[in-house]
Order: sequence, then structure tokens, then C-alpha cells
Amino acid sequence: MTELLPGLLPGLDTGTQMVLLFFVLLALRVPVAFALGLSALYAMWRIGFGLELAGDLITAGVARYSLLAIPFFILAGALMGSTGIAERMIRFFRVLVGGLPGGMGVVGTVVCLFWGAVSGSGPASVAAIGPMIIRGMEEDGYARAHAAGLVCAGAALSIVIPPSIGLVIYGVIAEVSISQLFIAAILPGLVMGLTMIIVLPAIAPKAARGALMALSPEPFAGEPYAIRLLHALRDSFWGLMTPVVILGGIYSGVFTPTEAALVATVYALAVGGLIYRSLSLRSLYETVAEAAASSATVMLVVAYAALFGWVITVEDVVGSYSRGLLGISENPWAILLVIMLILLVAGMFMDAVTVMFITLPIILPVMHALGWDPVWFGVLVMVNLAIGLITPPVGINLYVAANVSRISIEKVAKGALPFLAATLAGLAIIAAFPSISLLLVGWLR
Repeated sequence: MTELLPGLLPGLDTGTQMVLLFFVLLALRVPVAFALGLSALYAMWRIGFGLELAGDLITAGVARYSLLAIPFFILAGALMGSTGIAERMIRFFRVLVGGLPGGMGVVGTVVCLFWGAVSGSGPASVAAIGPMIIRGMEEDGYARAHAAGLVCAGAALSIVIPPSIGLVIYGVIAEVSISQLFIAAILPGLVMGLTMIIVLPAIAPKAARGALMALSPEPFAGEPYAIRLLHALRDSFWGLMTPVVILGGIYSGVFTPTEAALVATVYALAVGGLIYRSLSLRSLYETVAEAAASSATVMLVVAYAALFGWVITVEDVVGSYSRGLLGISENPWAILLVIMLILLVAGMFMDAVTVMFITLPIILPVMHALGWDPVWFGVLVMVNLAIGLITPPVGINLYVAANVSRISIEKVAKGALPFLAATLAGLAIIAAFPSISLLLVGWLR
């Protein structure tokens, strides 16, 4: 049996066999975590290492202090969705910018950006705020497909806007300051949101100007704008303070990004339970169970990815593949283009966590060899993977949006195409001008 795969694939080293086996298992619809684990165990068996080593490697892979941020950020985002904080935020932004050309399209984009500073997960953001934004955009005259497409693209930016789960994982793998990654992603996230807003006039109905959403009635709806805005701000103030508390605490040095995740969770519990009084024991149980399931999925991938990454290192897959990338061209921009294409395609088929654990060990040596800034490169990786979430035919956000909007994935994908083009333009801008990512970071260095 040991010679079976080499007989079918002569001349391939064990590391390459492992990578190919991983994709075969994915094609057979084996869950990503188990595909990683099984292919890595096969490779360990092939190269003669005892499988008892697997337990130690898995433990070492997940026993990292920085990774504690993942389950707590997921729980914080789930709590803010279940306690009505999301609805209050949307109502505030509807009053604030809903009267601009584009109406609820502008509101939806701004809410997605703001929610990115709460959730940190693209698919979770679609599920949490998608139904409310889609209903509001439909009432504003938008086609449901375009509304679902905007939510797909805007929610994808949740892995770019800090605090981002993806940036936490990149920081752990690349050994880069997570605080610097968070602050570096702020301006690129805003650039991506601006490109989406620029596209809106091409798809917005003529009457798209501040229609009321299918939420609870807006207080003081007939009052002057300033009065309505004041009351909307008062109603949503504690929810709007969430990113201020999280990011302000990180950048002021009060707590670390990992500690910020716990602070965000406690803050969400306090706001939902003590201020808004919308958190019951039943809803708390359901929210914690939902967050635990999501966290377990991510951490299982992290655990088995540790095995996968160990084999990649031992078999020098990193060195051989990196040399192959460097040999493509002497032009760094050509190499960067190839890397971005790899990330975009990989992001279409796999979640961001899996893509990073598979590709970063190979790509990071190339980054160092070419002298690219690791913080800028981390932001660029996140933007690529965010676009992969909305790229047909397999973008994960497309499936979630199809579920919440109750239309076919083909229609959602078609509605997302204008925003896909916009985000690709944003990606090109961020790649061409590293100063966008590094401007704010310069103050910390």
C-alpha cells in the first residue's frame, strides 16, 4: 500500500503528494479540517514518522495565546446580533446617510463596514445583518439580487476591517504585530467600501433615497433631521461605541488584541443584558451554542493545519515552491500578480483560515526575499481572501446570501458582479500604493 500513490504519481515527493491528496479529498466533499488531517497523516506515515507525534503537533498548533482571540470575537459578534445591537446600528446609519444618493445602498455599505469592526467573519456578517439590509434596499427600490450582492461584498470586508479573525491568524503565522495589522487595515477597508459606493449609481433606482426599513418604527419619524439623528444616536450609542472600546483599548495599550476579544464579549453581554435588556437566558444559551460551533469549526482547521504545515516544513515544500515562484520572473510585480491570483482562486473554494495555513508557509519566504513589508502584505492577503468570498461560482458568502435572501445563488452571483469589479479595483489600488496601508502604522513604529 505504501507504494500505491507513488505508482500512480511517479516522481512526486511526499509533500506534493500530500497537497494533491488534500485537494482530492476536498473534491470528494470531505470536510476541510479532516482533509487536512488525513492528508498530513498520510504524509507522516510515508516519511516514517511515528503517528504518536501527531498529538503533540496538534496541541502545539492550537496552544497559542493569540488564538484565544478567535472564539471570543466570534462570540462577541454573535451576541451583538442576537441582542438587537445590529438593528439599532442600521437604524442610526439609515438616518445619518440614508438621504444620500443611493439611499439604502449607501446605508448597507456603511453598516457592513461598521459591522466588520464587530464581527470579524464574512459569512457570519451576512447572516447577522443581511436580512435587514436586503429588506431595506428592496423597499428603496433595489433589485433583491443587487441587495444580496452588496451584502455579500460588504460583509466580506469583515475579514479586512479590524478586529479581523483573519488578521489574527496571519499575525500568528507570519509572526507580525497584530496591533500593527489592525491599524494598517483601517484605510484599505475604507478604500474598499468607497469603491463599492462609487458603483451604486449604476445600479440604484432613481428613487433610491432613504426609504424606511422593515424594522421597528423609527422614533420621531416626522421630526426635523437633527432631532431624528439625535434620537437615533442615543438609541444606538452603546452599540456604536463597540469598535471605539475595542480598537481604542488596543491602540492606547490598555489591552492586547487577544484581551480585546474578551473585553468585546463582556461589553456585548453588558450592553445586551443591562442596558438594552434584550438578552434572556434562552437567547444567551442559543448564542453561545452557535458561537461555540463556529469556533470549533475554525479551531479544528487550525489544529489539523498544524500537522499539514509541519510536513510542508519537513519536506521542504516551502523551499521548492518558493523557489518556483521566484523563478517565474525577475519582476516583483509579476510575482505579486501570480500570488494574488493564487489567493483569489483559493479563496473561491476554501475559507480564509484554510487558505492561509496552506499558502502562507510557501508565500512568506517569497515576501521576505523580495523585501516586501509584512504588514502591508498581510492586509493585501486579507483583501484577496475577502474578494474570494464573493467570487462565483463557489464564494462562501454567495451561498449564505442566497439562503437569507431566498433567491438562487446564480442570481446572487449576478447581483454581486458590479461589487466584485469594484473590489478588484480597490485591490489594485491597495497593491499599487502600499502607503495606504502603512500610513497609520508609521505612527506606531
